[in-house]
Amino acid sequence: MIEKTMRMSDLFDFYEPLLTTKQRDYMKLYYFDDYSLGEIAEHFNVSRQAVYDTLKRTETLLEELEDKLALLAKFQRRSELLEQLKQQVSSEEKVLALVDSLEKLD
Repeated sequence: MIEKTMRMSDLFDFYEPLLTTKQRDYMKLYYFDDYSLGEIAEHFNVSRQAVYDTLKRTETLLEELEDKLALLAKFQRRSELLEQLKQQVSSEEKVLALVDSLEKLD
């Protein structure tokens, strides 16, 4: 469950602007604020099933977006490569400063 939560959190960070307000609200409450389905339902005056369905559709949408755009995968790969580059050039201060600057772009 923790792995799924972390993945949804990461995907949400990349694709949040593409979600509806309701999708964003439900995801934030469920994944970031640790609300239960019942608490979210009560907060928005909807059924627990409506919250569940919206969350499942949103999770599916986030995975589909990642399949098509691969923003998270590219970010993770870029981070890995930057870390490897830092390790290879750790004795070269100027190159390391450039790598640090590149990292800050994300």
